[in-house]
Amino acid sequence: MQYLDLSHNPLVKLQAAPFQRLSQLCFLKATSCGLRLIYPGLFVHTPKLKFLNLSHNLFDYIPDLSLPLLKILDLGGNQYDSYQLPATFEALANLSALYLGSVNALQVDFNDFDSLSDSSLHHLILGGGVELQRGFWWPGCSNTSVFPKLRHLSLSKNRFVDLSFIAQQTHQMKYLESFDLSFNSILLDKPCFWPIHITSLSLSNNNLGNKVFSFLSQYLQQIDLSKTGITALTQEDLSNFPMLTHLFLSSNSIKVIPTDLSPTLVSLYIDQNSITSISRQTLAGLSSLRTLKAGNNPFVCSCDSYWFITTLNKSLLPDWPLDYTCSTPPSVADLPMSEYRTSRMSCEAWLQAAVALPVTMLIVLALCSAFYACDGVWYTKMLWVWIRVKRRGQKQANLLNNTTFRYHSFISYSHQDSAWVESKLVPSLEGAGLSLCIHERDFVPGQWIVDNIINCVEASYKTLFVLSNHFVQSEWCNYELFFAQHRAIDAQQDSLVFILLEPIPTNSLPKKFLKLRRLLMQQTYLEWPMDERKQQVFWVNLRSMLQVADHRILKDMALELAQSASLIPDDLVPLLK
Repeated sequence: MQYLDLSHNPLVKLQAAPFQRLSQLCFLKATSCGLRLIYPGLFVHTPKLKFLNLSHNLFDYIPDLSLPLLKILDLGGNQYDSYQLPATFEALANLSALYLGSVNALQVDFNDFDSLSDSSLHHLILGGGVELQRGFWWPGCSNTSVFPKLRHLSLSKNRFVDLSFIAQQTHQMKYLESFDLSFNSILLDKPCFWPIHITSLSLSNNNLGNKVFSFLSQYLQQIDLSKTGITALTQEDLSNFPMLTHLFLSSNSIKVIPTDLSPTLVSLYIDQNSITSISRQTLAGLSSLRTLKAGNNPFVCSCDSYWFITTLNKSLLPDWPLDYTCSTPPSVADLPMSEYRTSRMSCEAWLQAAVALPVTMLIVLALCSAFYACDGVWYTKMLWVWIRVKRRGQKQANLLNNTTFRYHSFISYSHQDSAWVESKLVPSLEGAGLSLCIHERDFVPGQWIVDNIINCVEASYKTLFVLSNHFVQSEWCNYELFFAQHRAIDAQQDSLVFILLEPIPTNSLPKKFLKLRRLLMQQTYLEWPMDERKQQVFWVNLRSMLQVADHRILKDMALELAQSASLIPDDLVPLLK
């Protein structure tokens, strides 16, 4: 066995006996087990161990270790109150990465790491303490002697505050190249003076804002400012970093990427921002760019993104296509950008102009020639005169026709509501002396249905609509509403009566019935009640609306108009009285 993971098991202690036959073990992981004790002599049986992870347990001390081949040791997230390393750590000659961290260890003392003075430690990660800024850089401590050849230092997940003080202290670490201050409480209040040998700096997960660039070193080659509250990025911000090759700006609120970025950039991470599009000019100057991570942004799928989808070399995008979706317009929202399709013609303005201009000129030239050759000007004038005469005559004819009615009301309803109409509506109204036009009874056989509808609407004083969910699904009901509405506009504004037989959700109305929604908002309508006592009031109101069209009143109207128009002979006038 070479690999053993015991994590998340209830192991209070590790005894030596179970490891006696694991002489080939190289990797041992026992995290989050509740460990408090390791028996002496356990690691004598595992001389080839190179990786040991005992993080997130309950150790109140740093255990003794004697593993000459050990390279990586993780003891973070425990409960010891001191970073004092046991003397047995002197045997860790090959140790390159050491992870330490405890909520109880509040400071780093001068002699804590003496046992590693001859080791080849490259990475030291301290996290979990609450006040490491002043124990760690104690005024009486010489960091040159404590960390003589330290190259990579991580102080992530602590409470460091003063960036200016930290920058000054790093001058003593002559070999330090990489510095991680992520997940701290960094403040930017004083100028920072960084040593030339630090080329990589991480300040991610600190609330820094747009001014952070003025507190960084010009010698930095790698900068991590992910999730630092940056809302805007300018060319001026990046002009101070001529050696910059890797820039991480993930999880901010940046909306626009400037066109003049550093030409030395090799990696650019701008994912999880507020970027809607990336212009061709932005990446044109990045000749050295090899990695661009820009997913999880609210991209607008339009012509601005056409080149990005079709032309950009996708080998630059490690998160393509899973993390790239269209945010707007709504018609393609949540659509993967890799599936978005649009034509080159619709996005290339010069191409549109090149095709449309000559075609348009040819069409216009042909039309003008035909128009002139066929005396189009004269015919246009005559057509206008004919339309005006036709409309004037039609209005006069409609005025006369609307004065003679055969019915009090034309009933418009869906055939699926015929049971209610025949059993309740018709008996109640015709029993009160009103004449009704019912399509099943009064349409002229053999005549076109549309003609029947028009004739019945014009022959009725009012049109009564029985509205239901069946009504809005009927094509013929739509025709009847259309003709009755236009008749109301031309001749009689109050000729429409609406009965709401059942509730009709607004969102259920098809597009063809959008006018009905407006009519119901403008006019009063009657609702059919289920309570029998309320039904009596309903019938009284409905009959009162229709009985205005009494035949005697209609005859008087016809007589008055006829006399004014001199269309009825004098000997017939007495017959109308």
